[in-house]
Amino acid sequence: MDGAAYTRDSGRIFPDTPDPSDGMATKPCVRGFFIAACQKTGQVWRMAMVRFQSKIEQVAEHLRGELRRGRWGREIPGRNLLAAELGTNAKTVEAALRLMEQENLLIPQGAGRRRRIAVSDAPPSALRVAVLHYEPAARGDNYMIDLQHLLTEAGHIAFSPGKTLLELDMKVQRIGKLVAETQADAWIVTSGSREVLKWFSAQPFPVFALFGRRRGLPIAGVGPDKPPVMAQVAKRLIALGHRRIVMLARAERRLPEPGATERALLNTLEAHGLRTGSYHLPDWEETVDGFHRCLEELFRLTPPTALIVDEAPHFTGAAQFCSRHGILVPEDVSLVCCDSDPHFAWCKPAVTHIGWDSRPVVRRIVRWAANVSRGIEDRRQSHTAAEFFEGGTIGPAKR
Repeated sequence: MDGAAYTRDSGRIFPDTPDPSDGMATKPCVRGFFIAACQKTGQVWRMAMVRFQSKIEQVAEHLRGELRRGRWGREIPGRNLLAAELGTNAKTVEAALRLMEQENLLIPQGAGRRRRIAVSDAPPSALRVAVLHYEPAARGDNYMIDLQHLLTEAGHIAFSPGKTLLELDMKVQRIGKLVAETQADAWIVTSGSREVLKWFSAQPFPVFALFGRRRGLPIAGVGPDKPPVMAQVAKRLIALGHRRIVMLARAERRLPEPGATERALLNTLEAHGLRTGSYHLPDWEETVDGFHRCLEELFRLTPPTALIVDEAPHFTGAAQFCSRHGILVPEDVSLVCCDSDPHFAWCKPAVTHIGWDSRPVVRRIVRWAANVSRGIEDRRQSHTAAEFFEGGTIGPAKR
């Protein structure tokens, strides 16, 4: 039923929900609901959509619950025993156990040995967790709302301090003042620059870097693994005949040197014989006027045949610029966004973009908070899978 779900109790459909045998017609509604109409009776229901978990996620969720209930002692049974108990294959169980390792729930002890359960004897304590967002609009992102809900459900107090990184101009001195004035036990910093995260990593309190230039710093963190996917995007554009490929990224992604994702683009271009420079990763003033001035300059002399933008709002701005100047997408220029956005679902043709699942990201942060609340030091960094979604906004380079 197009992702909609019936409410069930022990396999019996509740009387107030439609029977699928009656024949259903559905159409999307707002905020994750579907409108369903029975073709026989004419009755209409608004039905919640369900995101289905993979087998690996289902097994991992079950095992997390068993850990919480204290079913096992110091070690979790091996994959073969668990597979027999759960009626699934050992490969699925092994993947679930590895996922739990990434969440710091289990500690590997070598090949052929059972994993140790990472549980502290110290009772958890409630934390005041300050979430330093990148910009004001980020507070409304769905995964940030999910994160705040789960942290609250775990007994913590998650809140946003008065300012965001952009409002503080990404200046360490101003950020330090905000931190000093804020009563918090731990901090989550979203999309921090290298300088900002380096400063936070030297502080005495626990800090978690959500995205940002965190690689190589002694700080916990998580984010989608975009560099290999960016290389895939670049190879696809090159295969379509593109040579003038430009990426518009924020200053903290370009300076003091290109980030891993940006470097993946440049390295791929160079590997295909294309000399790179400031044209491919230009500087621009991070204002609406500055963004459009940069586009004006790019298309005035040597117009790019492919334009990659790092955020959904920038993609919208670039698409609007092209429309206003009579530049056709993808006939004149191919457009790619480095992030996903719910609004892309309403676009036709589909937007070419890099997507990722926010659920493992949220789970990792919640687990970090649980570790901190038990006095467990947790500075592990991890990456979640990212994926290249090719839509109708890219095409062959214009000759």
